[in-house]
Amino acid sequence: MTVKEQAVQYGTSQFDELIAAVRNDAKRRRELPGTEHPHQSIRLLKEARFGALRLPVAFGGGGATIPELFEALIRLAEADPDVAHILRAHFWQVEAYLMDTEAPGNKKWLEKVADGAILGNAYTEISSKNVGKLQFNTTLLPDGERYVLNGSKYYSTGTMYSDYIVVTAANEKNEAVAAVVPADRKGVEIIDDWDGFGQRSTGSGTTHFRHVEVSPDEFSLMEAKTPFNSYLQLFLQAVIAGITQEILSDAKEIILSRNRTFTYATSNTPAEDPQLQQVLGRLASNAYAAKAIVLQAAHALQRTVDSVQNGEVQVSATHEAALEAAEAKVIVDELALQSANLLFEVGGSSVVRAGKQYDRHWRNIRTIASHNPAVYKERWIGNHLVNGVELPIHEVYF
Repeated sequence: MTVKEQAVQYGTSQFDELIAAVRNDAKRRRELPGTEHPHQSIRLLKEARFGALRLPVAFGGGGATIPELFEALIRLAEADPDVAHILRAHFWQVEAYLMDTEAPGNKKWLEKVADGAILGNAYTEISSKNVGKLQFNTTLLPDGERYVLNGSKYYSTGTMYSDYIVVTAANEKNEAVAAVVPADRKGVEIIDDWDGFGQRSTGSGTTHFRHVEVSPDEFSLMEAKTPFNSYLQLFLQAVIAGITQEILSDAKEIILSRNRTFTYATSNTPAEDPQLQQVLGRLASNAYAAKAIVLQAAHALQRTVDSVQNGEVQVSATHEAALEAAEAKVIVDELALQSANLLFEVGGSSVVRAGKQYDRHWRNIRTIASHNPAVYKERWIGNHLVNGVELPIHEVYF
C-alpha cells in the first residue's frame, strides 16, 4: 500500500489541534439559527485522515490500538458528539478489513481509507424482522454481467458525509451480502430526514437505492467473523463518555462565569460555594468513571482482535468483549444522564435559556442510549451469570 503522507496519530500536537478545530466549529454552529451540519469538521478530519487511526503505520495509518482509538473517540465526542457518531460505521468496517489485511478486497478498501475516504452505512430497515438477524428486504440481484441494488435504508448515520456506503442486502439465494458503492453513484439518494430530538446533525436519515449498478468485485457474502458484536455498542458508549466530559467543562465554565449567587448560598461567589464545588466533584467523578469503564471494555475488544487467526476470532474472546460492552452500557448511560441533569444545579435560570443549549447534553445522551435499551442488556447479563447462557449472537448492529 502506498499513501502520500502519514495520517494523524493520537497523542500528538497535530491531533490536539484537530480536536480544537472541531470544538471551535461546533461552538460556531451552535451560535447560528437552525441546524448547520458539520461539513467543515468532517473535511478537517478527512484531510488529517482521522479515519485511518487504526491502520498500521506501515499502511499510512495512525497505528492506534483499540483502547487508543476509543480514547481518541472520547476526545472527539467531547468536542462534538455528532461528529464522533458520524464515524461509527466507518471504524467498525475498517476493523473488519483489518481482521484480514491480505484479502484482495480488503486491501483495496484499506488503501482508500489510508487516503482519507470515509465509509458510511446503509444497514437498518424498518420491518418486522429483528435487528441483527441478517434478513433484508433490500435486494442485490444479477442483471447480465452486473448486479442491481434496490431498496431503502433508514437511520443511515454518517452516510451523507461519506465517500462510500456499505449496503446490506439479500441476493438471489436470499443470502446476506454486503456491497460497498460510491455515495454519488447513479441511483443512490441520501435524504437528510432524521427528526430525532438529539444528535441532530449526524445525517441519520433515509438512503434509497434505485437500480444501482454493482460490479461483482464490489460485494461479498456477509460472514459472522465476530458473532458477539460489541464494537458498535461500545462505540456509542465512547460518544456518551465524551459528552460527560463536555458536561463537566460546561459546569466549570458556568460556575467561573457567574458573580451572582442565591440567598441560601453559603458563599458570596459561586466558585467559593462548597455545594457547587460538590456538584462539580460529582460531575468530574462521573466523567472519570464513564471514560475508565469504556476504556476497560476497549481492552476486551483488543484481546478479541489479538485472538484473530486466519481472519477468525476466538468465540470466547468475542463473547467476553460483548459482555463487558453490555455491562459498560448499563452504567455509563446512567452516569451520563445523571450528569446531564446535575449540570443545571450549578446555575440559575440563565442556564435554561434556549441560546445556551445545555439541554443538548440530555437529548444527545438519551438519543444515543436508546439505540439498544439497557433493560435488555441487564437481563442478559443476569441470565448469563446465573444460568451460564451466552449473550445473543449479533445482539446489536445499528
